[in-house]
Amino acid sequence: MNAWFQRLGLRLPIIQAPMAGAQDSALALAVTAAGGLGSLPAATLSAPALRAELERLSAAAQGPYAVNFFCHTPPAHDPAREAAREAAWMARLAPHYHDAGLTPPDGPAVAARAPFDAAVAELVAAFRPPVVSFHFGLPAPELLAFVKSWGAVVLSSATTVEEARWLERHGADAIIAQGLEAGGHRGMFLSDDLSTQVGTMALLPQVVRAVRVPVIAAGGIADARGVAAARALGAAAVQVGTAYLLCPEATPHPLHRAALQSPAAAHTALTNVFTGRPARGIVNHAMRALATGPLGWCADAPAFPLAAHGIAPLRAHAEAAGRDDWTPLWAGQAAPLCRPQPAAALTQALAVGWPP
Repeated sequence: MNAWFQRLGLRLPIIQAPMAGAQDSALALAVTAAGGLGSLPAATLSAPALRAELERLSAAAQGPYAVNFFCHTPPAHDPAREAAREAAWMARLAPHYHDAGLTPPDGPAVAARAPFDAAVAELVAAFRPPVVSFHFGLPAPELLAFVKSWGAVVLSSATTVEEARWLERHGADAIIAQGLEAGGHRGMFLSDDLSTQVGTMALLPQVVRAVRVPVIAAGGIADARGVAAARALGAAAVQVGTAYLLCPEATPHPLHRAALQSPAAAHTALTNVFTGRPARGIVNHAMRALATGPLGWCADAPAFPLAAHGIAPLRAHAEAAGRDDWTPLWAGQAAPLCRPQPAAALTQALAVGWPP
């Protein structure tokens, strides 16, 4: 076991990816009990909900665990521009509201995801989680210093070598190299140019060569063979997300769970229609119907995370009828390799062959 894992006290080099909306502390606890690093996604939790989840983790965790936050920059407040963008988006959605017999929501779009801030940092500090991970960069230097003041190990995602170097310079203790195969939101934060995004097995060795801190491989890894490949390319650990969605401890919507076990799981694409930011999911009606260019991509989608406001009523209506037409079915490209099994069994199976 390398020094980084010895510092954390982990038995297995497996990190369960935080998956907002599809899990709670139960999955993190199960992975931690099995010897891996369980993660709690906190970006969409209210303060009371976050406190309750942290209380469960701190009371029951049988090892170190991670809490994950977003570090995105909220859209600049420009009323005229926001109104124009929202009007274009709602015009794009209007035929679908009409077909569903729904009335579009009134009022400005509401952000469902907030970036890490001082108030959240104070709440989290009371629990001193051993690992804090970030997506879309890192928080402001004073907030990062506060997180490190209680001894937390800080992780963050890089989708390019440039981002990895930036994270190392700004204080990340380890870097998650997120390949293009990964499900959910791309962690890109220095550029919105999708042509810079490459696969895990191309990105990983470049990041390992470029930085001195440990590198964690993420994207397209769903079994021990993928773990072995990542290890051969220099990974200190792997982060796995989609495979954990089929564990009984996970809480994806039943339609999401069903899609992951269907032939549809073989076809994923990057889309911005659900939140306004690139994310990989199983192709469904919304991704096809709203595309203005490549499949899943809409030029009218508002900036992250405001696109979700207009989608929400359509999603609720379709889900009530048993359809996943407007549900974000986040999944990586290795989804067809995933099988239902307890989180502990999956964690141990992923680590088969990794030396102690």
